Amino acid sequence: MKELKVTPIKDGTVIDHITPGHALKVLHVLKIPESTSSVVSILMNVNGKKGKKDIVKIENRELDPKELDKIALIAPKATINIIRDYEVVKKHIVELPNEVVGLTKCSNPTCISNAREPVESRFHVISKDPLRIKCYYCEREPEDIAEGII
Repeated sequence: MKELKVTPIKDGTVIDHITPGHALKVLHVLKIPESTSSVVSILMNVNGKKGKKDIVKIENRELDPKELDKIALIAPKATINIIRDYEVVKKHIVELPNEVVGLTKCSNPTCISNAREPVESRFHVISKDPLRIKCYYCEREPEDIAEGII
């Protein structure tokens, strides 16, 4: 049986254990391809030890903490691997905070955080599995969290 493999990257970031079918949402919140000219590899519905998963490899780019928080909103069980010279030099699991500030907008168009007031969006995490958040100001729960990520 012939097996195709994705080649390892020399330097960059590998986002592993993304919820199956969510790799494209991860690319969207990272503003890829607009934000990078690097090679990006996407693997979707890959069989892993714990079932299906998606994987994203981004060459020559390391993610900043704010980007990691955005990924946690889409794939709360994702693992981030920083690769340098083909070796994993840092590995960490994204961690969803108890409060999400300035990362996603409220789905309520009349919410104070969507008005022309200098108010940053703010959400309380109600549940991490399944992920549910609630607006601090109007108490609305967004149906599609990924859709509102800023």
